[in-house]
Amino acid sequence: MRQGAGTNPSGYSEGRKLRLAYFVSHPIQYQAPLLRRIASEPDIELKVFFSSDISVRQSGYRDHGFGVTVKWDVPLLEGYEYEFLPVLRDAPRLGFAKPLNYGVARRIREGRWDAVWSHGYSSLTSIKAIWAAHALKIPVLLRAESTLFDRSRSRLKLALKSAFFGKLKPRVTSALSIGEANTEYWRHYLGDQIPVFPCPYTVNNAYFQDACVSASKTREDFRQSLGLQAGRPVILFSSKLIARKRCIDLVDAFLQLGRMGGTAARPYLLIVGDGEERAAVETRAKEATPGDVRFLGFRNQSELPRFYDLCDVFVLASVDEPWGLAINEAMNAGRAVIVTNEVGCQRDLVRHGANGCVVRAKDVQGLAESLQTVLAEEATWKAMGAESLRVIGNFSYESNVAGLRLALQQAVPGFSAVPNG
Repeated sequence: MRQGAGTNPSGYSEGRKLRLAYFVSHPIQYQAPLLRRIASEPDIELKVFFSSDISVRQSGYRDHGFGVTVKWDVPLLEGYEYEFLPVLRDAPRLGFAKPLNYGVARRIREGRWDAVWSHGYSSLTSIKAIWAAHALKIPVLLRAESTLFDRSRSRLKLALKSAFFGKLKPRVTSALSIGEANTEYWRHYLGDQIPVFPCPYTVNNAYFQDACVSASKTREDFRQSLGLQAGRPVILFSSKLIARKRCIDLVDAFLQLGRMGGTAARPYLLIVGDGEERAAVETRAKEATPGDVRFLGFRNQSELPRFYDLCDVFVLASVDEPWGLAINEAMNAGRAVIVTNEVGCQRDLVRHGANGCVVRAKDVQGLAESLQTVLAEEATWKAMGAESLRVIGNFSYESNVAGLRLALQQAVPGFSAVPNG
């Protein structure tokens, strides 16, 4: 019998709360609302263990992707119980042993947990948590972003990865999948014996929808504040300006679109974000008509809805993109979206020709043609946006909780996927 399928080390019984320990690297702006939602379940007692406090320090932290010091303007630690694991050696960046935590096994041993949930498996702390829980016969749930199309690896690295999963697999009770590409990854490395439950990557739909509706009331004022002419469609990019996000491909496609024509009116391209590629992208954008491409720098979480509301199509041209949560955000604004086939969410969220387009990664011509298709007339991008809003309704924190409860029901005898409170 698989560990977790019939064991009950802490004596879980119906009528008391299931004790769930969650191990994750640091407070993450996208996860905080989900953790609050799980903590509100009447029969789950959640405690979160963070390896680092890097994202909530008063001074902010240096985000090496954005290339700026970030201090999030949304609450990351409210509404759930948490603890920062003690640190033997801290570090300014997160890595395999950065920071170097201790006391993981003791916290698992003394907590009498019914299940341990790890976000990831590639840090020393997550490995410690998984190994310690397995040694105590506590079911282990595993969630990660990985896909089979992420960065290329040598044969040696792939062999070592397969060997690692050979050791990891017996210690995992079930996997939580963020989407179809992630499910494919788990099946490849964990096989068919390990159950996989849906727990898709989501954002706070209600927050973004409400914020975008509010932003729409002052949309024209915001347009004027940016110096944008009325009646011209807006293409939006909002992400880190790093190589794998391929913003430079979007700029090239925009330049090509200008030569192709065929749009309702000459569009603008707004680039929200910062990072090491900014100078190169700005240099390429100088070939555009002055004023058509705007660089607006890093914007915090609460500022983004007004940009989503302002745009008519959102583009993420990345390679090696595990998911792309900005797509969720833009779809909550009811906007058409264009992604590449290496953006993980494309199988789940983007219906080619219905709510946007999927193009091959690094295919500038294909990206330009997709922009031309979407922006040919206002009716097209509005219909696609309406479909985006319909689709994103199925990717919510409620669906996350449902998938998590199914995984816990399989792992912990006596626990029900239906709340008992």
